[in-house]
This record gives sequence, structure tokens and C-alpha cells, in this order.
Amino acid sequence: MPLTSTRISPDWPCQVKTPGSYDWERSAAKWLRELIPARYASYPALIRHPVLLARHAQIQVQQEIRVARTALQTARAELPMLGLPESVIEHTIKMYAAEVLQLQHIARSVRAVSEALAGRGTSR
Repeated sequence: MPLTSTRISPDWPCQVKTPGSYDWERSAAKWLRELIPARYASYPALIRHPVLLARHAQIQVQQEIRVARTALQTARAELPMLGLPESVIEHTIKMYAAEVLQLQHIARSVRAVSEALAGRGTSR
């Protein structure tokens, strides 16, 4: 197993091995596949080209951030019309806010993995 001098970002996902280590690209691809809808995970181009998979995961996570932000921004105005109690609305707003933060962290992690894959010229 070769050692690497690659600096690991604090956002590097714990599920992905260190770049340059044995089988790190496979661990990266496995983690990235978990971030995209299952129907995409079996497309041959995404299986053969981890850098393409990383690009798709970046786009997917950015869309999820937009959805969560929209849900958060509209919750106070729209949820009362559904007849939900105030306690449920408050809980939902906190849930969306937490989800936006989590997705932003995932986006940074995907970016770190993408950069590592692109830096190695991975195209399998």
C-alpha cells in the first residue's frame, strides 16, 4: 500500500480511504453512489468513470440544498395552511435548517473527493 503525501481536507468523508492508498478510488465511488438516486448508480458511464460520478453527485447535492432551502423558506407561510400544529411547524423548520447544514457539509466532502479524483486523472 503506497503512502501518499496528499493532504486530507477536514471535510474528507470517513467512508473514503485516503487518496493514493490501496482501493481508495473504489471506496470513493461506493460513497458517491450512495449520494445519487439508485437509478443512476447502475449507468455504465458512472460506474467506469468515478470523476463523472463525482460530478453527478455534486449536481445532485446542490439540487438537494436548493430543495431544503426552499422548504425552509416557505415553511412558515405554507405549513399553517395544511392545518399543522405550531409545534410540528417549528420542528419542521428546525429539521430543514439542520438538513441544509448537513447537505452543505456533504457538498464540501463531495468537492474534496472530486478534486482528488480529478487530480489523479482517474477515468478507468
